[in-house]
Amino acid sequence: MASIVCELWDQKLLDMYAIPQLETFGVTLAFAKAEGIIAAPEAAHGIAGAIREAQAAKEAGEERVILFNLCGHGHFDMSAYDAYLGGELSNYEYPQAEIERAMEALPQVG
Repeated sequence: MASIVCELWDQKLLDMYAIPQLETFGVTLAFAKAEGIIAAPEAAHGIAGAIREAQAAKEAGEERVILFNLCGHGHFDMSAYDAYLGGELSNYEYPQAEIERAMEALPQVG
């Protein structure tokens, strides 16, 4: 993670969560229809998170300010959108054992 993200996490100023691909592509297509912007898949997760927050605010009857960063267009990722629309894209959860193995391989600092 970028150092600023690490600092924000350490200070408990943000939460992180994963959003499955199928949910992400679904809401991002709705965003594209509304805004005329095809987002890069990486940036699409931010859109999905913002929409989740907006839905949660609506359900709670709360007014919230929701900010997200749209940092890339998806013009070079059209094959991913094609796979989604063709029903060929699936959710994938990285195996916990692989995450743990990768974390153990990191150099120890301090």
